[in-house]
Amino acid sequence: MCLAMPGQIVQAAARGGNDAVVDMNGNRFTVSTVMTPEARVGDWVLVHAGFAIAKLDENDARETWDLLREAGIRLE
Repeated sequence: MCLAMPGQIVQAAARGGNDAVVDMNGNRFTVSTVMTPEARVGDWVLVHAGFAIAKLDENDARETWDLLREAGIRLE
């Protein structure tokens, strides 16, 4: 089973680049935005296998993190 996780874009790539830094519950990762070229700093995206695969509503993203915590999944 694969799981995509929500993250908020906190840094965009240099001009013309296809990468961004996302914050996922305090952890930061560089991901490819080639599948979500419309995503900007501050946007929430769904990340799978190093790719931002879709933009996500902030409320949905926060609800996902809350559900994972309630399920006892450690996210550190």
